[in-house]
Amino acid sequence: MVQGTGKYTVITGASSGIGYETAKAFAERGKNLVIAARRKNNLERLKREILGIYPDLDIVIRSADLSMPENVYQFYEGLRDYEIETWINNAGFGNYDSVADQDLNKIRMMLNLNIEALTILSSLYVRDYKDVEGTQLINVSSCGGYTIVPTAVTYCAAKFYVSTFTEGLARELEEAGAKMKAKVLAPAATKTEFGMVANNVSEYDYDKSFGTYHTGKQVAGFLLELYDSAKVVGIVDRESFSFRLADPLFPYAGNSSHNQQRM
Repeated sequence: MVQGTGKYTVITGASSGIGYETAKAFAERGKNLVIAARRKNNLERLKREILGIYPDLDIVIRSADLSMPENVYQFYEGLRDYEIETWINNAGFGNYDSVADQDLNKIRMMLNLNIEALTILSSLYVRDYKDVEGTQLINVSSCGGYTIVPTAVTYCAAKFYVSTFTEGLARELEEAGAKMKAKVLAPAATKTEFGMVANNVSEYDYDKSFGTYHTGKQVAGFLLELYDSAKVVGIVDRESFSFRLADPLFPYAGNSSHNQQRM
């Protein structure tokens, strides 16, 4: 392991699942961390776990509910004293239900977190760091951000936004000659707390519900593969569960003669 530098990797949604394992994976790379989530106790446990192995790292905890827009700005402004090398927007949750029956209060919070918070944090980070060598923004979407899944229409729509927003941002940064890279990770079923939250249950059996799935640690490994690559997309095939790196997948009208002309 390389000893930590003065730069930091920010990971939202780090209190469990993919975010928790991603924090440990970046710590193994010698990265100082800012770990953020609502549950401070879980973050403190993660910090102890990491420092027990890598005592020279700096692990900064930020407890925040990013489904509330005012907290999103406050969270970002509170990191002005840190040089941020990588920003990973992992915080989010899902919902399984028909559009007719879905709990609209839960949906409002999901859209606030999965879309609004991600957009604000991405925009602020790009604004401040797009011309800094070696910087990366990685947004966690889902294979449901490329495929519409029955009973998860609204969740998939939210993740389609994450995928298209990030792919479009990657194109924009490239065309502007920016030094930052924007990337999107699209996992399939992953054994985390996702199933419980999405189904509003206290217990969830991934073996019965999916049969095939990845662990949070495996997906953190996929994220590192994406981080190390020159590709924009890291996606899991939801039928074969194979992982691949890819160039942007959505059509892009960059060369169209019908685009609005710049003023």
